[in-house]
Amino acid sequence: MQEPFDAELLRQYAEQDSESAFAALVTRHVNLVYSAAIRKTHNPHAAEEITQAVFIILARKAWALRRETVLPGWLYQTARLTAANFLRNEIRRVRREQESYMQSLSNETEAWPQIEPLLDDAMGGLNEKERNAIVLRFFEGKSFQEIGAAFGGTENAAKKRVFHGLEKLRKFFAKRGVDSTAATIAETISTHSVQAAPVALAKTISAVAVVKGAAASTSTLTLIQGALKIMAWTNTKTAMVAGVSVLLAAGTTTITVTTIRHYTLEDKIAWSVNQQTLEQQPPVALVRPTKNIMTGSDGKTIPLGNSSLYTATPSGKMAAINMDLGILLRFTYDNANEDRQLIWVDEEPTNRFDAIYTLGPGRHGQLQQVIRKKTGWSAKLEDREANTLALKVKTPDAPGLKPSGQALGSGRRGGTGGGSDQGVSMAIVARTLSHELQVPVVDQTALIGRFDYQLDLDPMKSLEEKKKIVLDQLGLDLVPTGKTQVIKVLVAQKVK
Repeated sequence: MQEPFDAELLRQYAEQDSESAFAALVTRHVNLVYSAAIRKTHNPHAAEEITQAVFIILARKAWALRRETVLPGWLYQTARLTAANFLRNEIRRVRREQESYMQSLSNETEAWPQIEPLLDDAMGGLNEKERNAIVLRFFEGKSFQEIGAAFGGTENAAKKRVFHGLEKLRKFFAKRGVDSTAATIAETISTHSVQAAPVALAKTISAVAVVKGAAASTSTLTLIQGALKIMAWTNTKTAMVAGVSVLLAAGTTTITVTTIRHYTLEDKIAWSVNQQTLEQQPPVALVRPTKNIMTGSDGKTIPLGNSSLYTATPSGKMAAINMDLGILLRFTYDNANEDRQLIWVDEEPTNRFDAIYTLGPGRHGQLQQVIRKKTGWSAKLEDREANTLALKVKTPDAPGLKPSGQALGSGRRGGTGGGSDQGVSMAIVARTLSHELQVPVVDQTALIGRFDYQLDLDPMKSLEEKKKIVLDQLGLDLVPTGKTQVIKVLVAQKVK
């Protein structure tokens, strides 16, 4: 026997108060609602509460829904708005519970971890008909013929509506660094967008919803009130848009536009350089002009002043806060190689950025796209010829260079500007100077054994000034060889 349509079940409940009709609707659509909720919150308990709230709202508004309402689309939109309301109130708790969500990602396909945290915001950008078509096709698994019938149109019209919706989703994802085809997005959503709700949830919802939420918890009732306000505002906003169109047609010249706050993935990320926190972040590639703040372990923001913070994990994830662009380019295009010379084709930028990258090795292409869009810069490795310098002994008793009693180097050299090493060969000294001077240096000292040295170089000095410091402190002369050597450099330039 053919199952009754949603509209018929909804009519039976609204007119006859049929609990069996409402229970059938819950059973039919609970997975859709639950999946939208858990995708937003990554919190099973919160997802159950949101699902219950959505069906209570349905019970309260069943009599007011138009007969032509596409119920799966209406339920999905209500779930999305209710979950958004929940996140605004519970965002700190959601962050703490992301660890379990990250563990679940290990069993997912490659595309889904990128699409999942963006999907519902992307769906919110579709118009009602496009969203309903996408929900019916890929969330509910309906045929184009069934979708056309739901809209009172043809199969071809349904195909066009689904195609336009997919193309909008593809563009939304591409702008956020997820480069995928419409076909891949369709397959990924079909495979992963709906998961089974807990077995007992449908019965619990039916029992609470049919009495319009009278037995619901205080937190659920609060959630319902917030969701209803958002839904009312959404409907008002739609009416305002229609009203503006009428005003424009009538020649009215004064228009007031009101905007509301939309929470994006960027808002939900913990902008922190704590490695444990970084490992728990969802898979993203985000760059933004610095806000000069960091999120602490307690969820509070910490002003940084003039400080810059950077960390990278063994799994290939990275976080940078209030960082100059050079660090981001080195990480993205040169595996964080600090020894390589970075050449700016255009004037070196002074503005700073925050960045979070958690996609892991082999996915830097997506971060490159985000950097190009957000900063206007790109980089590439190039082979260039450079004049070499020979390292020779000038003053044998220079105080900064002494024979070492250590058999192996300690590796305690500082960063750019010099530092100290113990128990290193002259070949290592030459390599260190190559890094400090950004010029190839060849060891011609004929000194054997290992040495300790102390070198203090001012990175702001010119090459000639640095060569004099090396001579004064180490007794070593840097002499042009008259030869060139091909070296690999990182070249940064503005995107044209």
